[in-house]
Amino acid sequence: MMDIYLAEPRGFCAGVRRAIFMVENALVQYGAPVYVRHEIVHNKHVIADLTAKGAVFIEELDEADSRRPVIFSAHGISQKVAEEAAARGLTTIDATCPLVEKVHREVRRFQDENIEIIVIGKQNHPEIIGTVGQVSPERKVHIIYTLEEARKLDIPSEARVGFVTQTTLSIDDTQEIIAYLKQRFPHIYGLPKADICYATTNRQTAVKELIKSTPNIVILGSKNSSNSRHLKETALKNGAQRAWLVDDWRELDWAEIDGLDSLGISAGASAPEYLVEELLAELARRYDNINKHRVIIAEESVNFKL
Repeated sequence: MMDIYLAEPRGFCAGVRRAIFMVENALVQYGAPVYVRHEIVHNKHVIADLTAKGAVFIEELDEADSRRPVIFSAHGISQKVAEEAAARGLTTIDATCPLVEKVHREVRRFQDENIEIIVIGKQNHPEIIGTVGQVSPERKVHIIYTLEEARKLDIPSEARVGFVTQTTLSIDDTQEIIAYLKQRFPHIYGLPKADICYATTNRQTAVKELIKSTPNIVILGSKNSSNSRHLKETALKNGAQRAWLVDDWRELDWAEIDGLDSLGISAGASAPEYLVEELLAELARRYDNINKHRVIIAEESVNFKL
């Protein structure tokens, strides 16, 4: 017998659903191909599904046919990319997550008010590149990812400082950095809960709740998905004995699963629900007496306008 604990919420968030819909809608409206600058979301199955429908994923605008529409990914773009698209006369569709756009507005405000800008996030992540690209190139932006990097900031303690965060970071790690910044800089601006989105928060909280029932956690998501990686890290930091991050059930080492009497399952915000359904079907095929339990920490009803 195996008890299966299913985290709720899991999988697609409102921003991901919106971005995928915008690609699918563009394919209906304009026909194939449509170009998408960067992966629309970080999940290999989503990318494969959209590619099969006629989406072409590119990294630079000069790779696109100028007669066809170009969609900007959910991670957001710099002002330089937006200006280049306009100069090329491209038809563009902006699928930037509204929560990322909120971060962009805050960074632009910091620049306008001459506030020192700190961005908490991974330097080469597309979201951070887009966020930093909201300010003029001559303006210094301090990018930090760890508490150690925060301690090395070369900013006077009396300076007016503003911070924003990548929306998909670990809540626990980010809180530690923000606490340090608030202690060091009395005149600091930033939202009380940083900019980590509701979906990231809910999925990490749900994983912590799973661990109360099982020490074995499977996260469905791609390796290049920040929020998926942080779900695995959250599991391990909060008492999980084993945690796997896999694109789908085929990537699991089933020798490691054999003999377990319980398993917790969640999925990153860019992972489609059918991956969970396929994993459950494979578990039922391999093992007798599968008992499924829902672990619900929140009901999500967020929808973003197109």
